[in-house]
Order: sequence, then C-alpha cells, then structure tokens
Amino acid sequence: MDFFIPTKLKERVKNWREEGYPSNYPILSEIFDYNLYEDEFGNKNLRYLRRAQFEALETYWYLRVVEKTPHIFELYKKFYDDPVELLKALGIHLKSEDIIKLMSQGGLNSIFEKISYDDVFVKQNKLEAVRESLTLDYPSYIFALAMGAGKTVLIGTIICTEFSLAIEYKNDFVKNALVFAPGKTILGALKEISDIPFDKILPLRLYKQFMSSVKITYTQDKEKDIPIIRGSSYNIIVTNTEKIRIQKSTGKSTQLSLFNYKEKEKIEEAQETANLRLQTISSLPNLAIFSDEAHHTYGQSLDDELKKVRKTVDYLAENTNVIAVINTTGTPYYKKQMLRDVVFWYGLSQGIKDGILKDVKDGIYSYDTDSLTDFVNIVIDDFFKEYRDVTIYTGAKSKIAIYFPQTDDVKKIKPIIVNKILELGLDSSIVLEVNNKSEDKIKDLFNNRINDPTNPYRVFLLVNMGTEGWNCPSLFATALARKLKSSNNFILQSATRCLRQVPNNNKRARIYLSEDNRKILDYQLKETFGESLQILDITKPELRKERLILRKTEIPPILVKKKVQKIILENEGDSKIILNKPTIKYEIMKKKEYSLKDRTDKNGVLVQENVEEIKIEEEFCDLYSVSIDLSQIYRLDLGYVYDMLKKLYDDSEIPASHIIELKKQIESQLRNYKIIEEEIEVHLALIKKEGFNKEEKNGEIIYTAEIMYHKDKENLFLYYKQFKDKNKQEFGFHYSPYKMDSNPETDFFIKLIDSLNENPDNIEDIYYTGQLTDINKTDFLFEYKDKNGKWRNYTPDFVIKKKDGRILIVEVKGEIYKDENKEMAIKKIENLNPDKLKYEVLFTPVEEIGFKNYKKIKDWVYGDKDE
Repeated sequence: MDFFIPTKLKERVKNWREEGYPSNYPILSEIFDYNLYEDEFGNKNLRYLRRAQFEALETYWYLRVVEKTPHIFELYKKFYDDPVELLKALGIHLKSEDIIKLMSQGGLNSIFEKISYDDVFVKQNKLEAVRESLTLDYPSYIFALAMGAGKTVLIGTIICTEFSLAIEYKNDFVKNALVFAPGKTILGALKEISDIPFDKILPLRLYKQFMSSVKITYTQDKEKDIPIIRGSSYNIIVTNTEKIRIQKSTGKSTQLSLFNYKEKEKIEEAQETANLRLQTISSLPNLAIFSDEAHHTYGQSLDDELKKVRKTVDYLAENTNVIAVINTTGTPYYKKQMLRDVVFWYGLSQGIKDGILKDVKDGIYSYDTDSLTDFVNIVIDDFFKEYRDVTIYTGAKSKIAIYFPQTDDVKKIKPIIVNKILELGLDSSIVLEVNNKSEDKIKDLFNNRINDPTNPYRVFLLVNMGTEGWNCPSLFATALARKLKSSNNFILQSATRCLRQVPNNNKRARIYLSEDNRKILDYQLKETFGESLQILDITKPELRKERLILRKTEIPPILVKKKVQKIILENEGDSKIILNKPTIKYEIMKKKEYSLKDRTDKNGVLVQENVEEIKIEEEFCDLYSVSIDLSQIYRLDLGYVYDMLKKLYDDSEIPASHIIELKKQIESQLRNYKIIEEEIEVHLALIKKEGFNKEEKNGEIIYTAEIMYHKDKENLFLYYKQFKDKNKQEFGFHYSPYKMDSNPETDFFIKLIDSLNENPDNIEDIYYTGQLTDINKTDFLFEYKDKNGKWRNYTPDFVIKKKDGRILIVEVKGEIYKDENKEMAIKKIENLNPDKLKYEVLFTPVEEIGFKNYKKIKDWVYGDKDE
C-alpha cells in the first residue's frame, strides 16, 4: 500500500492527462495543449515550462477541477478508506492500547479531535506537522520542488491560468493573488513574476485578456496602504509577512517612558499600517494566497513565526473568500516526516537527473582532520586544480564559498588562504571576507553580483551569511570549515548552494566537508529532503541543459505557395451575424391575501380577500460587458457586436433574459458553415528572433534560448567554434550549438559544409531546421496526418537556399522511419512551387549518409539535374 499522497496523485494526474484533461472548462486543456508541442515521432516537448513546473501545474488543476479543491484531510480520507491505512498515511503512529482506547471513545474522529486540542498528546507522539494539516479551515497545498526548479515561475503560472479561467467562465476561480516573498526579497520576487513570458504559457487570445486585466503591485515601506482599488479583481500583490501580518500593541510598547515616546509612536504606526494593508487585502474577492520558499513558515519553523503567519492567513480566510493557500518549498520534511500538505514532490536527485542542478557524483569530499590550515590548503588547491579556467556563459569565473563559524576563524585563516593563492600563481585580491556585519556593498558582491563577469572575487570567506537566494550558477563549490551550528538547516542550505545548473556546463560541483559537518549534512538531507549524501553521490544526470545563441538574425523569409482550408458561412455575402431584439413576455406573479373566517362548527377556514398582480423585477447587464462576453464566447469582432447591440438598445442596459435569446440567435447563424480550400502565397520565416530571449552582452543585443537534451545525444552537438576558423564562408550556424538526432545527419552536414567551403557555387546558405519545432521560433513547420489520423507538426532537417531563390529541402532518415503521409504533405507544397522548391528524403541504414545520397544533393547544388 502506498502511503505517499504525491505518488497517488501522480498516477491519477497521468490518467487525466492521457484522457485529454476532461473537465467542465475546455480552455484548461487548450492551455495544456499550448504548452506542449509534438514532434514527428509523437514525443511531446514543453514550449517553456520545465517538466517539474508543468507536472506541478497539472497536479494543481487536477485538485481544482477534478477533486474540487478539497481540504487536504478530505483528500486523505478519500484515498484511504481503511482507518488503519489512513492513520499510517497521515503519519499517526500510536501505541495499540492508545488506538483501542480512543477508538472505543468515539471511533476515528476521537483520535483527530485529540490531535486538535491535546498539546501534551501531540508532543508525546510527535504529531505537530499532522496537527497543522488537520486543523486548517481552508484548502492548503505544498508543492515541494528542489532548488532551481523555478518555484516563483510556477506561482506566476498558476495565477495566470486561474485569472484566465476567471475571465472566461466567471465562476469560482481565483481573481486576486497575494504572494508572500521570502525574507525581504519583495522586489526580486516582483521582478521575477513580472518577467515571466506569459505569452509562452497562455494561448494568444487568453494572453491578451490576461495582460490587459492583471495589475501587479507590492507593499512599500513609505505607503500606509496598498495602492489598489478595494473590492477589485485581477490584482497580484507581492509582500512579506512583516508588512501585512496582524499587529497588536504589546505591554512593552504601551509602558514606554516619555523619553521613548518616539519609539512607541513608531511601533504604533507600524501596527496601524500593517492592519490597514490587511483590511485592503481582505476586501478582495476570490483570493488565493501563495507562499514562496514556504520553509520559512513550514517545516523547521513550526513555532511562533508560523503562528503569526497562520493568524494572518486565518484572518483573511474569515474576511474574504480564500479559494486556496498554495505553498512552494524545497524542504518538505519536518523531523524526517513529510508534511501532510505536500501534494507534489520533486527532489534534489530528480533535479540532478533532469539537468537543472549540477551533478555532484564523486564530488562530495570529507576530511577527518582537526587542522583548519590543512583543510583550507587542500580545498583551495583542489578547487583551482579543477576549476581554475572554468567560466559560465556570461563570462563570470567559477567561484567557491567557504563557511566559517566565527569571524575570528576567518582572521586566523585568511593569511594562509592568501599564501596558497599566491603559491598557485593567482592574484591574492580574489579573496573576499563577507559576514552579516559587512557593509551593504560588500554583501551585495556575494548576494546579488556573484554572477557578474566584472566581479573580481572568486574565493568568498563567509560567516553568518543568510542562505536565501539560490541563483548562484557561477558557484561551483562550497566548503564547510570546522563544525558549524546545525540549527535551521544552515549546513544543508550552505553546502548545496553551489548546485544551481548553468547552460553549456559539463563540470560537476564539489562539496568539501569536515567529518563533523558531513554527518550533520547527511542527517539534514534525510530530515529535510528524504534523501542522503549517498543518493546524491551516485545520481547521474540524464538530461543536459544547453544554451542556443542566434548567430544570424536577419534571414529573409521563404515565399511559397500553400493550400489552406478556411471555414466560412454558407451565405458568403452574409458574413456578419445579424441580431434582432428579443421579444420576452415577462412573467406575472399573483399575490393573494387570505384571512381566517369562523364557521359554525368553530373550525376556522382561510378565505381569499384580495388578489394583486406583481411584475417580477428584471436584472440588467451593461451593454459593454455583454458585448465583451459575446465576442469572447463566439470569437466575433468586439466593435461589430458592440455597435449592433447599441442600435438595438439605444446605449442602455440589456435585460438578463435577453442575453440567452441573443446567444441562441448567434449560435443558429454560426451553425451553418462550409470548408473551402484556397491557394495562397505565404512568407515562412526560418528564424523568428522575437521567439528567443533577448539579452545584452558586451554592449550588444543577442538572442538566446535554453534547451534540454538527453545525455546520449551529447556527442552529436556541433559547436560553431569548431567550424568558424576552418570555414571561408559563413555557411550554416544561424544558431549554435546544433543538436542533431542521428549520426547520418551529422555526417551529411559536415560533408556539405566542407564541400561548400571549397566551392560555394551560388549557394546563399544552408540551414539546419531539425530542432526548431516551436512555432514561436520558426514558421518552417509543415502539418500532416500520421498513420493514426492524428495531425502532427513536422520540420525537415535541412534547407539549402541558392542565391537565385531556389530551395532544396532535405530530410535524413533511417529506413524504419519512412512515413509516406509526411512525405506527401511536403510533396504537395513542392508541386505548387515546381520552379522554386525541391524535396529530397535521404534514407540510410548505416551511420553515414552514403555516396549515392550525397551525390543527389551535389547534383542539385553544382549541376542541372534538378531542372
């Protein structure tokens, strides 16, 4: 029996996915489908979201629309109907005699009641985490994702999809979001949410609606209230707990002396401000509350701080409609027990397998020595032996962070580190001390500018530095010198801070530990992640992360003729919908008055005295809102619908009963349509630079994209730098690196580049298009029906373009992948463009392209056999 809710949910979500995400809300499956694109082999690839984020999003919506947003306790009761299994699943391990005694007093509910109110019982049986889950009055879920998985992006994705459904269906979906940022990183979280490319998550029409409706704001120190309209919708408010939590005057603050009057005034002002902000938030309907990095209020912090946050959330739940509370964290355990609110789990080892975290296989070193001098000498020597010349794609050099218990330790050991640095032939100025009392500009060099290529420091000596902020891809190693305090998972968070992966990196990370710290780290890994040092040490990455760079941005589009199908109304001359004002007979209600009359038998009887006719009051909707609804539902032009309704209703309000009739009129006219086929000329963009990420490097604008690929494909990457010195012409590499699916493709490309380099003839360029399957990055996609009748997108492998405008499309395939339907789709386009376009499929059963295949292409390039 599986007693792990995330595992059970994963299986149910998988079945829901395979069924096509059935629900009462069709645009939900539209959103999921938009986030996935299918290649010619039926493999589904994600457009933007990472796998962990997408699966977490699926799980969230499964809970919302299939399970109907259950309280976590109700979810457990549904999944485990046997009382013994339910107790095990909830982590309630009681003595047999206690179970028998409690069950005899009132069954299973008596156990749960005792957990709710009996502090001694909870403490004795270590049920603090269970109590948290059982006693909430609202649905609350934890999504546990390892560092680097993109928890803030997941929050933004949930919000934008909720808002989209709220706009479309007007149902009980989220219309406002409160986001708790970790610590004091409000502006960082705000920027991260604002920078999410929502157009890569939402289909175009939903994206436009969302962006025109959403308002993002944050709590500022200088403002007493939050600058939003009370009672409004589609607000995202980013804050931290300190700025809105319930504040009460304490005894200390009221007993302050006259000398401390200003201090008292300051405290009272902070209390007033927090409560005013809280009242504004509580005015917002359909609220969802998000806690980013929830380990600050969950897990290891089930203490007074959690109670403060809980009190604030409870207040909001009592004063407005809180749909759900969503928590994200990378640390979902409390004293080796998984928190029962966890509905999705993605661990450190999975992050390593999926390439979002650096591999640490054979890279965790521990030293059984009491000599701090020996320890740092070994660490510095090993680090620069391995990472001396390592840089990340921004040009930032690799770095190491060494953590010390006290500043006195740093003072003693820094001269030894400097001597070792000099001995290695490096500049001693690369060493920087940073502690909690350092100047802000010094702390900033580690906290915010560690990845800046102009940052000259490579060895950071740290004391009492917080561990929030994991965006440190240039950090390749951490070292924990001497035994550090083990509270609050400091060792775990410090040691693993170097794991954030970076594109184009094949270097493993290293963690250096004293023997004492190794034991603590292993313990904290098990307690917090349910994993161990041994698991991390043997986990190998299965996926790699790579960064594509667009080398050629101004590539002329290819003009070709295509046949397209169009859906039109049967009456071609009557392409507009015509609406007539409905004639509605209003229902008349009769009000009858009765009185009690005596009869001779002394039994009273009711006698009708008066009858009054009452016209039922009609509800009205404003004309513009109705126009928007009708145009969205039926995909009609908003301006046309509005003008038509304005003529019918003289710019006044529309009776609610008329709206149903108006919908019937539209549907009756849209029901009659036909499909026609037209031949059109289209410009196909080989590269759409607007689909890439825009960055600035060395004062120049570059366009990039991140891709994930399986490690088995690593030897098939072709890098621009391997060819640029050799080639006389700038053929190929409109982006780099190239990822090719097979050795024959690689062989063909190299041979062709070499031939064209020697004798370019009149070739304009050769383009590798096989891996550009995202419609945001290229138009060069062709649609065809596979053998099962399912429509698929297909991109050929190569396009060779001559200066006279003629084009050769080349597909390289093993014989077993022959697909006549796909070939016919391209042949149809070829037949429409006989003077311009030629299509060749090169089949090969071996690892090389073969002489005959290659000769076909050379004949087209250098001869006249294609004419």
